[in-house]
Amino acid sequence: METQEKQFTLRSFFVGLFGLVIITASSMYVALKLGALPWPTVFVTVASFGILNLFKKKPTLKEINVTHTFMSAGAMVAGGLAFTVPGFWMAQPDGKFPTLQLLVLTVAGAVLGVLFTSLYRHDLIEKQKLPYPMGEAAYNTLIAGTTRGKSAVWLFAAMIASILFTAARDGLGWIPAVLVLVPATAVTAALTVYVSPMALGIGAMIGPVYSFVWLGGAIAAHFVLVPILIKTGAFADMAGADLFRQGLGIGLMIGTGIGVALKIIITKIAELVHGKGSGLKIDPKKAAGFAAVIAAVMLMISLFTEITFVQSILLVAGIALVTYLSGMLTGQTGVNPMEIFGILVFLIIGAVSKTTFAGAFSIAAVTAVACGLVGDVMNDLKSGSLIGTRAKAQLAAESIGGIIGAVVSVFVLIVLKNAFGFGTGTELPAPQAAAVSAMAGGQVNQTAMLIGVAIGIVLFLLKAPTATLGLGVYLPVYISTVMGLGAALLLIVRKCCSKKKDEINAKAGLIASGLLGGEGITGVVMAIISILSV
Repeated sequence: METQEKQFTLRSFFVGLFGLVIITASSMYVALKLGALPWPTVFVTVASFGILNLFKKKPTLKEINVTHTFMSAGAMVAGGLAFTVPGFWMAQPDGKFPTLQLLVLTVAGAVLGVLFTSLYRHDLIEKQKLPYPMGEAAYNTLIAGTTRGKSAVWLFAAMIASILFTAARDGLGWIPAVLVLVPATAVTAALTVYVSPMALGIGAMIGPVYSFVWLGGAIAAHFVLVPILIKTGAFADMAGADLFRQGLGIGLMIGTGIGVALKIIITKIAELVHGKGSGLKIDPKKAAGFAAVIAAVMLMISLFTEITFVQSILLVAGIALVTYLSGMLTGQTGVNPMEIFGILVFLIIGAVSKTTFAGAFSIAAVTAVACGLVGDVMNDLKSGSLIGTRAKAQLAAESIGGIIGAVVSVFVLIVLKNAFGFGTGTELPAPQAAAVSAMAGGQVNQTAMLIGVAIGIVLFLLKAPTATLGLGVYLPVYISTVMGLGAALLLIVRKCCSKKKDEINAKAGLIASGLLGGEGITGVVMAIISILSV
């Protein structure tokens, strides 16, 4: 087995660092510009593979894997910051949010993200074996690029088609991003489809169960629940009913988190009752180190931000919960709603401890950054698990890359704020941060959220994919429809070619990986071009 040194080498550090700065800066810009962030996983895989192969001594697959892990580390850190903090300035244009405070919050989120990833990796990747479509796409791309066999033809043909399609849609404007199948009415939203090769590929890769649960949640919420609420007079218009729908979706995700905690407690009590002990295998040195890092992060947060020490304790507990949800949802769906988790934690803390307006955004920022990094790390660890890379090498790369990415993210955020400002009518509307700002202002239906929590706990304990259902209820319907379409196409092809099931599954995985990778690569390249032009 190769040593860790051969996997995380000096050249992988410098190649990764070069890509890290560019990817982080471009991710910050596109997150503020579009309110969305393409996963950079396949792009950095291709970039790492290409650059390292220019060296005289050829790289191993594991060295490439660690390099792209390092290179991508800052992208979702930037996303977590971009999706939260600009909302503070939208609500208070003259408000002060010191740079030191931003640095402390972002670095703390990155450290906590890697820390909790190291705890949850085995359960989510090795035990539950969640799909992690982006991580699997990175693995398939790397293997196809190395073997150059028939599998490479399927993957790279799909990737090229996806690149051309995305360039025509986003770069040239020849293809609409969203198609309206059925117009909106006074009581229902429009039935729309996101014209996205990536989303189609994700639907095929995560499979029918997760895709149809997601789509079912969206249809039930948008086309059954909302019309009933309006027609029965519970709400006078779509706006009020829609806030109820969003609150219900948030509640379902919170309920899933509480269900996870209850399941752990019930399991441990059962083990003690049956004389099996706690079942926990704790390395005292690792536990002491983990506790020391947690304590240092809480102290740093309470000293240099508007979050009190008591709130920092609640914050770490909340992040421990939502980072697990983040890793679970990323694994099940390929989507990581990091700003939603930021909203969840500051709502919970705000319910038991009074926070300042800046304090609320601080809580959301740390949480979103931690959740963003968890999603990125887990995708990389999935590809590493398939390749056989040491998790320690990847986590070391993510730790260093996450902290460097945190510093770069804050610098780029301040530069863009001073240059353009944030909000409607500006160059950088930051729509996700605007949603966080609305939530911080109290625009959430508490009743719906509590109902969702109760339903979420029950469904999770019944082993239903409740977090995925909640995501479908919360998100716009156009994302859900294309995921369902991808899964439906896979089922149709399997049905038509039932005698070649294994071959069909293999080719479907390669094509889906190419579709994911192509749009992801195009999105990152366009973001890099945009940030360089700025």
